[in-house]
Amino acid sequence: LRERATWRELGHTLLFAVLLWPVDALALTAGLLLPAAVTATPLLMATTGDGREAKILKLWTVTSWPAAAGVALLGVLLFALGAYLLGVAAGARAGLTRLLLSPHEAHLDARVSELTRSRVRMVDAFEAERRRIERDLHDGAQQRLVALTMMLGLARLDAPPGPLADRLAGAHEESGRALGELRELIRGIHPRVLADYGLGAAVADAADRSAVPVDVELSLTGRLPASVEAAAYFVVCEALANVARHSGASCARVVGGHRDGRLLLEIGDDGRGGARAGAGSGLTGLADRVSVLDGRLTLSSPVGGPTLLRVEIPCAPCSP
Repeated sequence: LRERATWRELGHTLLFAVLLWPVDALALTAGLLLPAAVTATPLLMATTGDGREAKILKLWTVTSWPAAAGVALLGVLLFALGAYLLGVAAGARAGLTRLLLSPHEAHLDARVSELTRSRVRMVDAFEAERRRIERDLHDGAQQRLVALTMMLGLARLDAPPGPLADRLAGAHEESGRALGELRELIRGIHPRVLADYGLGAAVADAADRSAVPVDVELSLTGRLPASVEAAAYFVVCEALANVARHSGASCARVVGGHRDGRLLLEIGDDGRGGARAGAGSGLTGLADRVSVLDGRLTLSSPVGGPTLLRVEIPCAPCSP
């Protein structure tokens, strides 16, 4: 009782049941009953009129068979006109019903469109923030750590053999490991090769770092939007990581390109298969990331293999 839709539906029912039913009855009468009565003139003349006369709607009298046939032909034409009138009446009733039961449909459509645009803006802002963090780490913390590693290395060379030299050697090695971890972190946030050289170079770099041999065949003639490149790159990285961890494959492949206004990528392997989205594979998050861009991610991985991950993202090239 507290829902507005309930009262709108009740008002709609009362309006058509109490006030507008005569309009429906008139439309049915004019569109069906009157043409039927005119078309049946020869039948009425043969039955009730004993072959001599027939009353048409109790208004006109027909006294000959040629006239009855002509009136029947007129009834057929009236059937066609009545069907058109019934269609018009049905369309008017449907429009009134939509107006009464869905008064905020246009507002909801506008809201959905605005939510879609805002979601895309959030993705773009998220990618811009990732690039900013990557630049800050690369140009700030990483450079300071490189300088520290070099200083420790020089101090290690200048220190005489003994406990101090051993501690400097340990600190130098530890700083080197920290520098390697920081570089991996920066690459995971937003790899510099992706920002500078595009998706093709970034995928080739990810394939070179993969523990499983990967064949790459990408046909890209230009740069794509940054959000599309980032989503595609992280899908490839996650897929290759899953291949190395879970599939037991001896080789993998990444093929695709930009065709017909869409970026198409296929990542496959010859492993044992049986992969499932949502089973700790990280593919659910990647699917959500792709869906924000109106794309689609599909997985085919029967038990025994092979596994094929397919990504489709609608986009247009930015520049060659």
